Amino acid sequence: MIVFDNISKSFNDKIVLDGVSGVFKAGEISLVIGASGGGKSLLIKCLLGLVMPDQGSSFFNDRDFLYSDKLVQTEIKKEMGMLFQGGALFDSKNIEENVQFPLDVLTNMSLPEKKDRVNQCLQQVGLRDINKKMPNELSGGMKKRAGIARAIVNHPKYLFCDEPNSGLDPKTALKMDELIAELTYAYQTTTVVITHDMNTILSLGDFILFLCKGKKCYETSSKDILGVDLEELNDFLFVGKFKELLYKKK
Repeated sequence: MIVFDNISKSFNDKIVLDGVSGVFKAGEISLVIGASGGGKSLLIKCLLGLVMPDQGSSFFNDRDFLYSDKLVQTEIKKEMGMLFQGGALFDSKNIEENVQFPLDVLTNMSLPEKKDRVNQCLQQVGLRDINKKMPNELSGGMKKRAGIARAIVNHPKYLFCDEPNSGLDPKTALKMDELIAELTYAYQTTTVVITHDMNTILSLGDFILFLCKGKKCYETSSKDILGVDLEELNDFLFVGKFKELLYKKK
């Protein structure tokens, strides 16, 4: 579980995050949604320690991450997995080397142990016999799945996914959602997903945090989100013909 309180961040006197608080629970998929520039990615960077907030706190299973000593921070970082947009695979490494990278950096596992773990993860995400392929030989969906394999190779307690469905066709995006859900519920992972994908928002979110202009405007679940009477949220969810249909219904 991740508990964060009053996370705030400004750049050149411009407030980008303004006192955002919330709880991401273990065994649940928490979605962070909102318009571009609303602070979604920055919130996750603050929680990951990639950007230091101006104020606020974050606790990973009751451990202070932002203001604890380096030893505690290192232990928490070892429990994190991150799926970046586009997969962010190393172009110069083959898929096996990409997935193995966190084990090389964070563990003292023997090489055979690393290879076994890499193969387990590749099989888990539906990628077999591609160990020696280079990233440029894979489709967009395969790159994303390889990215997930790398994110989970170190048995993370906390999984962060930044726009996992961007650039994917609807069928492949659905499979990506199903994979994230399977991993979350099977291992009781605290999973946090930044997304604009409506299918993901309507089907995947156990908890949804809606950010608007750097503030937490609303929190709900996927089953309740369409019934929320909040103009800012509906302006984000519905555009064009969808918005016309919404207001005709009202």
